[in-house]
Amino acid sequence: MVYAVVRTSGRQEKVEVGSIITVNRVSGDDKGKLQLPAVLLVDGDQVTTDPAALAKVKVTAEVLDDLRGPKIVIQHYKNKTGYKRRQGHRQDLTRIKVTGIK
Repeated sequence: MVYAVVRTSGRQEKVEVGSIITVNRVSGDDKGKLQLPAVLLVDGDQVTTDPAALAKVKVTAEVLDDLRGPKIVIQHYKNKTGYKRRQGHRQDLTRIKVTGIK
């Protein structure tokens, strides 16, 4: 069993070949391919954490689609002053599929 922990969009995700993850908006090349930097690699019983060895590891992925997250409503209110403010936010997301760990 081979899996890797990759860093993307300020977070770390555990991925295997064929896994589909949703991350903050990233853009691939013109064909929709991208590479993710590995933080940890597990190949059977062998665990690799050395940065020099991980620099040679390539985790490739392809962009499936771009989407938006759920709406988050932000409300500010101060009592007895008449101050009310309401704001909404939807995060831009990308769904990617891991195609290879080498």
